[in-house]
Amino acid sequence: MGWRVLLGGHRRGNGRPAGNGWNRSTNNAQFGVDYFDRTGTARSNMFDNRPTETQYYYTDNDATGAPLLGGKAYKVSFPAGQEPPVKGFWSLTLYNDKHLFHPNELKRYSLGTKNQNLMRNSDGSLTLYAGARSPGPEDESNWLPAPNGPFSLYIRAYWGEPGITEGTWKPPAVEVL
Repeated sequence: MGWRVLLGGHRRGNGRPAGNGWNRSTNNAQFGVDYFDRTGTARSNMFDNRPTETQYYYTDNDATGAPLLGGKAYKVSFPAGQEPPVKGFWSLTLYNDKHLFHPNELKRYSLGTKNQNLMRNSDGSLTLYAGARSPGPEDESNWLPAPNGPFSLYIRAYWGEPGITEGTWKPPAVEVL
């Protein structure tokens, strides 16, 4: 209960604006005396890597600012050549309102470079979907199952290129379908 008093409305604004409704971590596990970020991370993350290893982009809202809710369907479309620029790997990860993976029949909690079966659009872009219901058989390989209630999306970028480490890369907006 004490974390609620300490954080107040801070959780929604934790981090720095990254564009298109996303925030990003900048100090990760290097808190110093930044007690608000330390408290927010302790509440929502089990582990943070150094900022040179990993950058986290996160949102609780769609492009209009409305909360992400599993009763709606969403898409995140990366234009061709504009996926997170990394030397390692990246993922779009979905967390429920307790900041845990949402149990689902597919046992799918994230999508990204490690998924060999992602379907690209004819122009080379990549569209990923999130929602409680499948977007249909043709898009299901690109779908993150969500709870019916609130959820969060994270883009986890490991060993980022300068666009990630310098904060110039912008994640695409989360659009309601």
